[in-house]
Amino acid sequence: MSLVARHLEENGIPTLVIGAARDIVEECGVARLLFSDFPLGNPCGVPYDKKMQQDIVGFALDLLESATLPRTTVQSPRIWSEDTSWKENYARIEPEQAEALRRAGEARRAAQAKAQARGGSA
Repeated sequence: MSLVARHLEENGIPTLVIGAARDIVEECGVARLLFSDFPLGNPCGVPYDKKMQQDIVGFALDLLESATLPRTTVQSPRIWSEDTSWKENYARIEPEQAEALRRAGEARRAAQAKAQARGGSA
């Protein structure tokens, strides 16, 4: 998405990225970033929290209108939760899950290789 935003900007279309992977998005050099310190995949807020999502979209539109410097990053004032333990536990794999996930990955790769050999997709 960041590279698409850069392409659009280079062709005169103003863009703004709302993202949770600040380091990656900034490295891509987007013109405007509203950084949300949320779990990946949730840049606009907690699922079904319409008020939070409306606030974040509002912040983004304000930034799109007000940013005057290239590569402007602003952090959203909204927080995911008062309990910050989600950061430690996000995408955590417990030892008892690791072997099952490894086997599932191997099965998926084998299915993809088989489909590719047939000329299709898995």
